[in-house]
Amino acid sequence: MADARILVVDDERSMREVLFSILKKEGYDVTVADGGEAAIEAVRREAFDAIITDVRMPKVDGLQVLKAVKELSPNTVVLMITAFGSSETAVEAMKLGAYDYITKPFKYDEITLNIKRALERKRLRDENLNLKRQLETQYRFENIIGKSRKIVEVFDTIRKIADSHSTVMVTGESGTGKELVAQAIHFNSHRRDKPFISVNCGAIPEGLMESELFGHVKGAFTGAVANKVGLFSAADGGTLFLDEITEIPSLLQVKLLRAIQEREIRRVGDTKDMKVEVRLIAATNKDLEAAVGDGTLREDLFYRLNVIPIHLPALRERREDIPLLVAHFLQKYGKELGKEMRGVSPEALALLEQYHWPGNIRELENVVERAVVLGTGEILGVDALPESVRRQRQPRGIDLDLPEEGMDLDATLDQIEARLLTKALERTKGVQTRAAELLRLSFRQFRYKLQKHKLGKDRDAEPEK
Repeated sequence: MADARILVVDDERSMREVLFSILKKEGYDVTVADGGEAAIEAVRREAFDAIITDVRMPKVDGLQVLKAVKELSPNTVVLMITAFGSSETAVEAMKLGAYDYITKPFKYDEITLNIKRALERKRLRDENLNLKRQLETQYRFENIIGKSRKIVEVFDTIRKIADSHSTVMVTGESGTGKELVAQAIHFNSHRRDKPFISVNCGAIPEGLMESELFGHVKGAFTGAVANKVGLFSAADGGTLFLDEITEIPSLLQVKLLRAIQEREIRRVGDTKDMKVEVRLIAATNKDLEAAVGDGTLREDLFYRLNVIPIHLPALRERREDIPLLVAHFLQKYGKELGKEMRGVSPEALALLEQYHWPGNIRELENVVERAVVLGTGEILGVDALPESVRRQRQPRGIDLDLPEEGMDLDATLDQIEARLLTKALERTKGVQTRAAELLRLSFRQFRYKLQKHKLGKDRDAEPEK
């Protein structure tokens, strides 16, 4: 902390000048005060990292300065200096919160070393306080932004289940915040001081997945040159979050099922089981019933994982939350980038609310970050939005003729819907997630309509990630 701000307090001019010279030479930003009153006024006006004060001063002495500093600026470290060293004064100063106590005459190195130690202590304390604030705020479920009925129901569920041991299955489209929900459950439970381990099962090569999850012993296979702690063991006592659970191979699902049921694992190449106490939270962006139906996910594992289901709605299903989310991201990136963002224009907000958001909250956050980076004013305007949002397609007008004899409206609409579903599948060569995006539908809605019209049986392609 070579750029630290230090206040020197002494009623003797010569001592102030000596300390000023020493500290300036070390690269610190130094301010001086000629007495206790001036020092307290300076602390009221400005923030200091450290204060060096004489004890014996007229009117307001160093102990009074120390008391005032601890009230006005508790994180500022204070060093006491006196030519009248006494154990009573030293003890009192330390009780009041002084970092250290130095007697005159002192050596150059003594002052510089003590101030460096004091500033290092402050730095570590500030880091710990910052980390504590992050754990208390960033991962609190209250900070999952939203006021819509669907997201409030998610809040209520998290409140009820946080302290239970039951497995949780979180479903929702990509970008809806499934890991954030898992973090909220963990950090609001009695496990908060234990590990939270997150892993994307789709990112682990199939041949390495067993070793990654359960660990291995030395010599278990070629390249196993040492014992490896698996993710289950690493999360012992805490929470293991398995994202994209359907990517786990069927044979390995059997071993996972046993780990959940028996709370035991066996490392690759080992001959004995190990007890583990882990809360498991799984997640996927796929249709679970479809995954069970086509054999991607074992039915018995599904029932073990789906004890407490939590479904996260797509952003287009909770449009009333978009203004809140935009305001949150504006504040976040405005602060990070040193820009004062006062809000969003009505025109820009209208476009953001109308957009279909295939990438959900993750896409919205990226759009706002881009707008803050590229924008020039304090208000996020239309010009700062990407072209995909500014020029989003509007439904084209359709000319319809009503026959004189009338029509069966429901049957006609069903025919139109079935034709459009078929055309979307043809255009995407049977990839259902892409077809759903073309029709501005969630994958779940798309699957329901396929079943309703008895379509897509021969091309039941796996939804993409």
